[in-house]
Amino acid sequence: MSARAAAAPLIAVTSGEPAGIGPELCVRLAERRWPARVVVLGDLALIRDRAAAIGSPAPVRPWQADAMPEPGTLEVLHQPLAAPSRPGRLDPANGAYVLGLLERAIAGCLAGEFAAMVTAPVHKGVICEGLGAAAAMPFSGHTEYLAARTGTPRVVMMLVGGGLRVALVTTHLPLAAVAAAITPAAVEDTLRILHADLMRHFGLPAPRILVAGLNPHAGEGGHMGREEIDVILPVLEKLRAEGMQLVGPLPADTLFVPHTLAQGDAVLAMYHDQGLPVLKHASFGGGVNVTLGLPIVRTSVDHGTALDLAGSGRADPGSLFAAVDLAITMAAARAA
Repeated sequence: MSARAAAAPLIAVTSGEPAGIGPELCVRLAERRWPARVVVLGDLALIRDRAAAIGSPAPVRPWQADAMPEPGTLEVLHQPLAAPSRPGRLDPANGAYVLGLLERAIAGCLAGEFAAMVTAPVHKGVICEGLGAAAAMPFSGHTEYLAARTGTPRVVMMLVGGGLRVALVTTHLPLAAVAAAITPAAVEDTLRILHADLMRHFGLPAPRILVAGLNPHAGEGGHMGREEIDVILPVLEKLRAEGMQLVGPLPADTLFVPHTLAQGDAVLAMYHDQGLPVLKHASFGGGVNVTLGLPIVRTSVDHGTALDLAGSGRADPGSLFAAVDLAITMAAARAA
């Protein structure tokens, strides 16, 4: 292997659902010069077809570990499709193919072959239908699958964009189930993971975390709910005694004003739609989903498969570019 190839950190990008916009967004990675080596995991013919469909001039080449490509070339680590794929037309036969991309990226990250992995969007229904009863575990999403495959008991979803970092205690739960899920253990575990990974992956020696309350006005002294008093505050006091810099619980309706945000490095929201609407307003199309708590670095786009745009060349690569940028930064911080 050449010295240049050996020195460049290698970032694996899974191309996701083959009928969606993932493959063509991956083609557009060749438009930029990255401070790392980026390799796309996917079917070589599929990626070449999508490059032609969107009029990309980038050469698409099979990945060769021992030779750096010319600038503007897209490297593809070939993983064969199970069935032919057409833009916008889902085929459950390719569910195993999509999971195979994840398996290859996870294995490479755990072995030290890849410095980080970035994931293009998948379609959960196709994967579940395609695997059916043969699935070793139900697929509920990238995050849960990565946690299971790496043996990680708890992971934390954090979105980054628009100058914000917003992590969540609970993720995809009905609103009626959120309060019961806000337990002392859930809040404490999430804060410990968030604090540790802000140091490990973002280079923050003493992270400052702004913690939202659950109820309007953070419960207003118990008049609008006692979760702040009975659950959240005792955890914050315990962790402050250990040296963590935690502010809150704060009313969510005023937490995201510039003056308050300036006092923290990240926000911890109690539930999905408490924190993410603000972040997506500030960064939609350029936000990044980060999975904290894993033994590997993983980032992802903040959007779905957009089947209606597949093959059109009109899909915005901003979120994928941002996800690759952040993966490189996190991998470098981890290695330092």
